[in-house]
Amino acid sequence: MAIAQSSKRRRLSPPDSEIVKPSRSYANEEWDAEQDYELRPRKLGKKEKEQTRLPIKTDEGLQRVEEPVQEPEDSDSFLGTDDDEGEDGEGQWDGMSEDEEEEKEEVPKIPLKVQIIQAKEELAKLATLINEDPDEHIGSFKVMAEMVEKGSHVTIKKLALAAQVAVFKDVIPGYRIRALLEDDNSTKLSKEVRKIRKFEQTLLNAYKHFVQTLQELTKPTKKDQEAVDPTLKSVALNCTCNLLLAVPHFNYRNELLKIIVNRLAKRQIDADFDKCRETMEDVFHKDEDGVVSLEAVRLLSKMMRAKEYRIHDTVLDTFLHLRLLSEFSSKASRDRVDRPEDDAPQGKKKHKKEFRTKRERKVEKERKAVEKDMKEADALVSHEAREKNQAETLKLVFGNYFRILKLRIPSLMGPVLEGLAKYAHLINQDFFGDLLEALKDLIGHADRSEDEDLENEQEQENPEETPSKTRDSYREALLCIVTAFALLSGQDASKAAATLHLDLSFFIKHLYRSLYTYSTNPDIEYNPTKSLRLPDPDSREATNQNDSHRRSKNKVNFQTPTVLLLRCLQSTLISRAHGNPPPNRLAGFTKRLMTTSLQVPEKSAIATLALLSQVARHNARRVSALWHSEERKGDGVFNAFATDIEATNVFAGNIWEGELLRLHYCPQVREAVVEIEKMVMQK
Repeated sequence: MAIAQSSKRRRLSPPDSEIVKPSRSYANEEWDAEQDYELRPRKLGKKEKEQTRLPIKTDEGLQRVEEPVQEPEDSDSFLGTDDDEGEDGEGQWDGMSEDEEEEKEEVPKIPLKVQIIQAKEELAKLATLINEDPDEHIGSFKVMAEMVEKGSHVTIKKLALAAQVAVFKDVIPGYRIRALLEDDNSTKLSKEVRKIRKFEQTLLNAYKHFVQTLQELTKPTKKDQEAVDPTLKSVALNCTCNLLLAVPHFNYRNELLKIIVNRLAKRQIDADFDKCRETMEDVFHKDEDGVVSLEAVRLLSKMMRAKEYRIHDTVLDTFLHLRLLSEFSSKASRDRVDRPEDDAPQGKKKHKKEFRTKRERKVEKERKAVEKDMKEADALVSHEAREKNQAETLKLVFGNYFRILKLRIPSLMGPVLEGLAKYAHLINQDFFGDLLEALKDLIGHADRSEDEDLENEQEQENPEETPSKTRDSYREALLCIVTAFALLSGQDASKAAATLHLDLSFFIKHLYRSLYTYSTNPDIEYNPTKSLRLPDPDSREATNQNDSHRRSKNKVNFQTPTVLLLRCLQSTLISRAHGNPPPNRLAGFTKRLMTTSLQVPEKSAIATLALLSQVARHNARRVSALWHSEERKGDGVFNAFATDIEATNVFAGNIWEGELLRLHYCPQVREAVVEIEKMVMQK
């Protein structure tokens, strides 16, 4: 049988025998010890320590038990730590400060190499997330930006900048993003459109912040500001150049161009300067619609005027990479552009209407609509818009060239004259007269400066002093002559003969008068930088050893005096654009060039005789009298030092220099002389 469980009752009060009577009587007091304890405040004072022991119940009621104070153990140290503690507790305060220092020292210091590796991994992770799903992880750009601003080391900042450029190049769309206005936020949009708009605005804000960071890193530091690390500034310039070349259509393009133009404004030539200059040349070469080129030329022109054209000459050479040199067909000057007659606006022409059925008109209308959509989808460049942009760019370029010609800046005359020669086919014919007068003034000014230099050299007492002028009068004169001939050669021959009445005799006379001087020039086969020579250790060329290497890549204003002289002679003696030269001119130049061939170096002599062989091939009958004394046509005496061709009386002499050139040490020179004489004898 199961045992029945008895109900358990609670004992309410102990029996009388077990009650312990207190020794003190509380008969007249109504007092409840537990209730009194409950009503006591439990908030501890600031200086009161927290109690960790529970109260105990005694005959007198509930009482707190104080924690025993642990007395310091006897120390065996000889320093006497017990005696170091003062009455005011200084020893206890010192112990707390030591604990805090120990806690700070316990923080582990990560080596720099480990920090760089961690930064690389973090940047790679962020870049992967953005490339995989840009819509969801577009906020990772903020983390990269913080690594640039709060990076603990310069290397980490460089890595963050390079990573942002790489990701931006992948994420940026092929169109510009329009910033939202207040009215755009109130319009109702679908979920997909709202998502795309949010992504675009977030991307635009991140890109704007990144461009501002590049501006802060590349701008010149003031005295009060902390200097930016040079290597970090170089990385920022490289990032700017890469972004401008990769996404020139995107927003904040003008800010990127300003960074590059500000670096080109400095005359300090280094790798950063070359990088910015090459970037500008690539932008000009790849620009199809002309918008980016127009903005860049405007900024360059503004910078040049602000600096009063105290710039490096290679900055002007960038204008020769504009696509309008080969694409633009109109004529222009510094203030206007002349359109060809075919492009001139005309009235409405009456076309004979063709009969079309209703169905054919409908099909034609649909076809035009489809072509319009396809044109917009392919983003084809408008021909009219491109010509308009190129015309404005051309006016800015000519404006800079003509201002420099007016100011006569010595270091920039070469690039300007070379640029005018390249743009000769685009110069307005009405402007030719003023331009040729300016070139004549430059030649006269160069001759005067040459005479002044000779006088200064004679009056110079200290032979170790070097002249402060860097102007090359011979080179400027040759460039002026080349530009003058190129202006006329670039025009249509039929129009030039009918409308232009230009007299180039001044340039021809100057060229004839200067042949002897050029033949005695020791630097006739060296370019302006003299890159074919070893630099003098005591000169400035020794400090800029890479300058010749950089300039050798650029063919603008790099020709030697021999090359420039041959270009002038070819335009004077062989070119048909200026008509057939008279016999006196051909004979006078032939006689003087044979004389100069005895003085110039080997390569220049070979090039000069090659030019004379072309003259003999086309005009052998006109100059054959110089080789045959029996056919002498002139009377009197030959004047070899006459400054004018007509006063030379060239047919009164003969070419005796051929006999000396037959004995030249170079076999190519000897063969060239024999070849010229054969052609003359045959005719």
